[in-house]
Amino acid sequence: MSEFLTSTVSGFTAMSHWEYIAVALSMAYLLLAIKESLWCWPAAFFSTAIYTLLFWNGALLMESALNVYYLLMAIYGWTIWRFKGSKNNTTASIQSWSALRHCNIILATSIASIAFGFIMKNYTHADFAYLDSFTTCFAIVSTYLVAQKVLENWLYWIVIDAASMYLYFEKGYYPTLVLFIFYTVMAAWGFKTWHQQYQQNSIETDCAPA
Repeated sequence: MSEFLTSTVSGFTAMSHWEYIAVALSMAYLLLAIKESLWCWPAAFFSTAIYTLLFWNGALLMESALNVYYLLMAIYGWTIWRFKGSKNNTTASIQSWSALRHCNIILATSIASIAFGFIMKNYTHADFAYLDSFTTCFAIVSTYLVAQKVLENWLYWIVIDAASMYLYFEKGYYPTLVLFIFYTVMAAWGFKTWHQQYQQNSIETDCAPA
């Protein structure tokens, strides 16, 4: 049994069939998230389970840890979207946070990224420690923003996805690189789509009787 498990885990490598499955599920997650579908979260759960092992085997330790977090956030996101919807909407409504709040988030997350990068570079066998930490820390924050349906989450993802492209290119995760090119474009579309929906919700709220 131990030999079987070892063989299975070792099969989670760059360019393996597992990576292609994870890419397909990740694309499904993004498209469903833009459409505000609850089913985006099951797709996220299974894709991140695969990526957890892929990145661990590829010595991207922070990326692997990030995907464990994604697993938990998939459950959290499903719960928030499902049970915090209004009477007229099956899911929670889109919200927008102030520029000052985002500046504080960016500052705090940047400091955390540098600290984790230092630790990973000096005390582990991680590759690209600082870049890995940057994308991981900001992805943690951005995933929470998605779960809370904060409009600006898509702007964070544009930067994160663009930075991740270089990381995956250098590590040979070419299907994932293509995925993140797709992600960057779709994040821009996601922001446009959510912004339109946010404006529509605001108009409906303003026109609603007191």
